[in-house]
Amino acid sequence: MKMNNAPSRPVSKLGIWGWVMFDWACQPFFTLVTTFVYAPYFAAAVVGDGAQGQALWGYAAALAGFVVAIFSPILGAVADASGRRKPWIAAFGVLFVAGSWILWEGQPGAADTILIALAGFCIASIGVEFATVFNNSMMPTLVPPERLGRLSGLGWGMGYLGGLLSLILVLGFLAANPETGRTLLGFDPLFGLDPKLREGDRVTGPLTAVWFLVFVIPLFLFTPDGKKVMALGPAAKAGLRNFFAMVREVRKHRIRMIFLLANMIYMNGLGALFAFGGIYAATMFGWGTIEVGLFAIFIVVASTIGALLGGPLDDRIGSKPVILGALTILVLMALAIISTDRDTVLLIPVEPKAPGAERFASLPEQLYFVFGAAIGFAAGPLQASSRTMLARLAPREQIGQFYGLFALSGKLTSFAGPLAVAGVTTLTQSQRAGFSTLIVFLAVGAVLLTMVTVSAGNGARR
Repeated sequence: MKMNNAPSRPVSKLGIWGWVMFDWACQPFFTLVTTFVYAPYFAAAVVGDGAQGQALWGYAAALAGFVVAIFSPILGAVADASGRRKPWIAAFGVLFVAGSWILWEGQPGAADTILIALAGFCIASIGVEFATVFNNSMMPTLVPPERLGRLSGLGWGMGYLGGLLSLILVLGFLAANPETGRTLLGFDPLFGLDPKLREGDRVTGPLTAVWFLVFVIPLFLFTPDGKKVMALGPAAKAGLRNFFAMVREVRKHRIRMIFLLANMIYMNGLGALFAFGGIYAATMFGWGTIEVGLFAIFIVVASTIGALLGGPLDDRIGSKPVILGALTILVLMALAIISTDRDTVLLIPVEPKAPGAERFASLPEQLYFVFGAAIGFAAGPLQASSRTMLARLAPREQIGQFYGLFALSGKLTSFAGPLAVAGVTTLTQSQRAGFSTLIVFLAVGAVLLTMVTVSAGNGARR
């Protein structure tokens, strides 16, 4: 069945950039909140215990992922039947903004604000993930198949740039060291934010909300949406009927099902790797917001470069080699991280950091930067090429249906990675043991992907 929401004429460059700006609008939430600023702040300051804070954050991420997994295929099928995407993006964008704003309430040392902060994180995560599902489903209607790799890579690259800019804004002008009262650039925090109350960390929630509201506007103004086919009620019935028909048909496509399963597993590992990387570093080395933020800048810069380079490489050699190369790097770097702490490097004892030494003076801290940069460089192409590989595998006349199933595979078990980290961390009371579970997700996903055969005509070079 052909897609009924393809534009009747080529999409303008302004329309393409409107779609790309959605990634720019959303990424600060993942950069500031889920990874590098708010999550470590929550574990270290709001909860006050690294292992317990990591576990609670993991359970909240797992709950949000479970909700997205249950409802995204149903809502996606309804949106397919109705023909529209933007109303759904707007509705869940409102949910995202509301949840992000609630994060301000998480206060250091205030146990009664822990559940409030976790609730805000869950609401915001659900909103942004649903909105992303509908935005991604617009991609095949914007460019021809031979340009999907470049479009996906450009979107991820711009997203990382947006995350980098927001991170510099927070570290340079908003988040200050509680002891010195100064930001990374040596300024007093803007807007009178109190360093002792960690308001510079807490403001990342409202900041991501405002950022999204401003930069999502080009999508609604310039990017064409599908035409309305039917009202919500009939669309719900037709969408559910089409969804179950699609599932029955996809079972006949063994290779495509293996790819969807592989994508589901390794994306679990990647998502949890980013979610817990900042928390792990903060508690392992005693890093504060500024130290974690500088580490984040290295990762985001590397991710941007990787995504921008990976898109053209995908169009040239194919998605599968790019994904396998990225997964290999991620597994090696995850192994390096869990075998390195403040006193060891790759399980070899080293001179510990002297009391009062300068920031990042120890060899383990310096190597952690190298590991993080390599992870970022691999993550960009992995995410971008995963979004394009299905277009190279799926029959052209069924690509709309397969993208709906791709959304399902990406969210069906998105809670599993965080849940595994949280569960193992709780059982062992070891962050290293909890973090090591991510290697299993990445490795199993890579092994499954090797079983996906891609012909030169549809998967290698376009």
